[in-house]
Amino acid sequence: MKSLTDSYELSNGVKIPCVGFGTWQTPNGEVAVSSVKEAIAAGYRHIDTAQGYGNEESVGKAIRESGINREEIFVTSKLTNSEHGYEKTMAAFEGTMKKLDLEYLDLFLIHWPNPKAFRSNWQEANAGTWKAFEELYKEGRIRAIGVSNFHQRHIEPLLKTATVAPQVNQIRLCPGDTQDELVEYCRKQNILLEAYSPLGVGKIFEVPQMQDLAKKYGKSIAQICIRWSLQMGFLPLPKSVTPARIRENAMVFDFELSPEDVKRITSLKGCVGYSQDPDTAEF
Repeated sequence: MKSLTDSYELSNGVKIPCVGFGTWQTPNGEVAVSSVKEAIAAGYRHIDTAQGYGNEESVGKAIRESGINREEIFVTSKLTNSEHGYEKTMAAFEGTMKKLDLEYLDLFLIHWPNPKAFRSNWQEANAGTWKAFEELYKEGRIRAIGVSNFHQRHIEPLLKTATVAPQVNQIRLCPGDTQDELVEYCRKQNILLEAYSPLGVGKIFEVPQMQDLAKKYGKSIAQICIRWSLQMGFLPLPKSVTPARIRENAMVFDFELSPEDVKRITSLKGCVGYSQDPDTAEF
């Protein structure tokens, strides 16, 4: 990967830019509009939002005001936890498209596999949701479909009724939380791994080994994390609302970590805590 516009190819042949700009916890309104526009100006061509983030309206506005052709920007959203099942998914998708004010979506994900409201029938609810996803995909309204926070135990039941396999699984992947078994499974299934919270929700900045590597390469710890993610074959989704950091997080293509340093980072188990168990999450 040599630039932000380099891409991975999904199992259906769709190209997806190799770094995405995350918008989790970015409030709707001017903050979201300005940060997404800043990201696009810095060269990002992949914007990640979700119904649950409450900022789709601002993300869509920023894309329209950016001056960049819609076709050049890859846009992802995710289905919120309360709207699982066929009918609800269809209605929720229309709501997303209205808020984004776009003609089509590049990628739509089921945000969580086992929400609290569907804990007694989550497999059935996911099957209904996926049926809706497949219909929208086949109609060309979504270019790719996938999941988020799904483990093998959630993907396997989905595949029993699916006619299109998930093309993406967006999970928490960062130094200290590498989810090795799940990563291996997804790779065998030809499911691209997107890495949310690639900076470990800030805790990574306190890790002495990462501080040493930042000095060694003359880069920020954030840049080391994003570079590591790319060299692991993940698609990182760094998030910031600070213009200088948005630009800094994009500048990860003028250096490469040695194989030894990639291993060193990969071995930092638990330094940022571990991802939430989707079967016990309280939402």
